[in-house]
Amino acid sequence: MDLSIFATPEAWISLVTLMFLEIVLGVDNLVFIVLTSDRLPPEKQHIGRKLGLLGALVSRCIFLCFASFLVHMTDKLFTIPGLYINGAEFGLSVRDLVLFLGGLYLIYKGVVELRDVLKLSEEKESQGDADKPRKTIGLAGAVATIMVMDIVFSIDSVITAVGLANHLIVMIIAVMLAVFLMMVFIDPISDFINTHTEMKILALVFITVIGVLLVLDGLGINSGIEVLDMHAEKLMVYFAMVFAIVLEVIQMRYNKNYQEWTMRKNLEIMRARGYDPQNTDTIQLANALIEAENLKKDPNNNEAI
Repeated sequence: MDLSIFATPEAWISLVTLMFLEIVLGVDNLVFIVLTSDRLPPEKQHIGRKLGLLGALVSRCIFLCFASFLVHMTDKLFTIPGLYINGAEFGLSVRDLVLFLGGLYLIYKGVVELRDVLKLSEEKESQGDADKPRKTIGLAGAVATIMVMDIVFSIDSVITAVGLANHLIVMIIAVMLAVFLMMVFIDPISDFINTHTEMKILALVFITVIGVLLVLDGLGINSGIEVLDMHAEKLMVYFAMVFAIVLEVIQMRYNKNYQEWTMRKNLEIMRARGYDPQNTDTIQLANALIEAENLKKDPNNNEAI
């Protein structure tokens, strides 16, 4: 292994560029890992996320080791005479097939998970009110699924890495640094998504839309405009997702502030009416809360409930 290449600025530029691309292009992979690990038993979700990322790292490094094969992944396996898309004769390569099949799975995964969320499956199961328990997966199954889908998510970024860097060690180090950075943040991200249902819905919609884009890309249907090695339509989905998350975070902050303010006002009104929240029985406390809410709606109403 020749490490003397790191004495050149070109190697460091390639390393930083590749690491940045791996992180940016790995957002959808990160969301998929969070959603897949959520199907594990609670005590195995943490280790499932870590092992999933390690498995993704291994599969990606193996992928990189076959750099000479990757160059030919975009070669057409077959073409359909007379059918043209974007001015070129329609045909499918290994890359196209991987993207197409992976995209179909993401659409299926997103729709099924979204249906479960709308049916309140998790909430009903926690209260023992579910018709049947939620379908779970084993640790090995989760890791295997993550590793396979990582190939789908990373195929374009790996092909890009082969084009940007001339040395395998630079590509592997960039991938390792990106994955280790994801490991630091995956648990907080997972907890945040699972704690806030609206964020989980956003994540599922995001995964479904990415699946649609992968299917279209596999069929050769895209804008042809690339920014940061991503088609413009995928970049627009990323921006839309960020915009939706920002709006949702602002809404969550507003709701929290409103609930805290409402609680303080209720306590003030209750104490002004002679109620002690700590020494009042449940029925009286409930009546006092109703009275406080009515007073907030109509401050001139002095009738007792």
